[in-house]
Amino acid sequence: MLRLGILGLGEGRSTISASLASTKFKLIQICDANKKLCEERALEFDFQNWTTNYDDMLKSDKIDMLAIYTPDHLHFEHIKLALEHDKHVVCTKPFIDDLSQANELLALSKKTKKKIFVGQSSRFFEPAMRQRKDFDKGLIGELITIESHYHADHRWFLEKGWSLKQSFKWLYGGLSHPVDFIRWYMPDIEEVMGYGMLSSNGQKAGLKNQDTMHFIFKAKDGRIARVSGAYTGPTQPTSRDSGMSCILRGTEGASQADYHELRYSVTTKTGEEKIITWGDATLKHYFRFEGQSHHAGEYQNYLDYFADSINNKFTAYPDLKEGIGTIALLQAMDRSLETGLPVKIDEILTSYNITRESIGL
Repeated sequence: MLRLGILGLGEGRSTISASLASTKFKLIQICDANKKLCEERALEFDFQNWTTNYDDMLKSDKIDMLAIYTPDHLHFEHIKLALEHDKHVVCTKPFIDDLSQANELLALSKKTKKKIFVGQSSRFFEPAMRQRKDFDKGLIGELITIESHYHADHRWFLEKGWSLKQSFKWLYGGLSHPVDFIRWYMPDIEEVMGYGMLSSNGQKAGLKNQDTMHFIFKAKDGRIARVSGAYTGPTQPTSRDSGMSCILRGTEGASQADYHELRYSVTTKTGEEKIITWGDATLKHYFRFEGQSHHAGEYQNYLDYFADSINNKFTAYPDLKEGIGTIALLQAMDRSLETGLPVKIDEILTSYNITRESIGL
C-alpha cells in the first residue's frame, strides 16, 4: 500500500474519504494552514494525525506520495517541494497558474523520476469511464467531433470573497472540466477561438471576469470541437439537461456521458440504442457529502488508478506533460477572450520557451 499525505483540507476532504476507503492507500497525515479546519477534519474522519506545517509531511520517511489541493497560485511551489523530497504527486486542476515554471518542473520530474498526476477528476466518473471504454473498443467508429459543456447555477459561489477578486476566472475554475474532455479525445489542438460575457447576475454580484463562454477548437488534423460554460444563472432540471456532459460523434455511432446524473447513452455501430443509469450504491460511492458538493468516488477512482501506475510502472494520464499542455490551451482560450481573435497554441508555448516535444505533442 502507498502511504499518503494530503495538503489542503477544503477540496482535500474528498481525498481523505477516498484514501480511507481505498485498499491501495494508507493515509498517514493531513495538513492545512488553517488549524481549525484540521481539527474539524480530524473529528469528522476520526483521524488525529494532522499538522499545520507542510514541512512535517515533506520530511517524513513514512510518506510516499503527496496529494495537493491548495489554491492554484501555490501549486508550483508545493509540487516542487514534494519532488525535491522524493515524493510522488497528485495535484488538483488547474495544474499550475504560471507556464514560466513548466520547464523547471519537467526537469525536476526527470531528475527525481517521481510520478506526477493531475487530478482531472471528471474523467473518473462512471459515465466517463464507460464512454471511453466503448470508444476505445471502436463502438462508435472513428471520431468526427466532440461537444462538451459545464453549466451550473453557482451564484452561491460568489458569496466567497476571493471569487470576486480580479484573479478569479471561471475559465480555469469551471470550464477546465469540459476542456479536459476535449483534450482527452483530441489532444493535438492547434487553434482556439472563443467569446465570453459577464452576465447581469455576475455584474450585480461584483464578478470581475466572464461567467458565460463558448469556444471552438481546431485540431492539427482539421477536426473541430466545441465547449461552453455558464455559471451564474438557473439551469434546467437534470432530467432534461445535464450540468456537465460530453458528446462524441463518430463515423458509425455516437455517445453521451452525463456526469453528475450518472447517465450514459450510446448508439453503436450496429445501430443499437442504449441508455444506462447507475443506482443508489454507485451514487453513494460518488456523492458522500452534502448532495453533490464533494465527489469522493471519482477521487478514489483516480487515486487507485495512480497507485496502479506506480506499482505496475505505467504512465497515469493526465500526467505532468498533459497537464502543462492543458494549461497552455486554457491560456490560449483566455487570450482569445481578451483579443476577440483566434489563438494558436504554439504561440503560447513559444512565449514560455516550451517545445511541443517536451510535453509530448
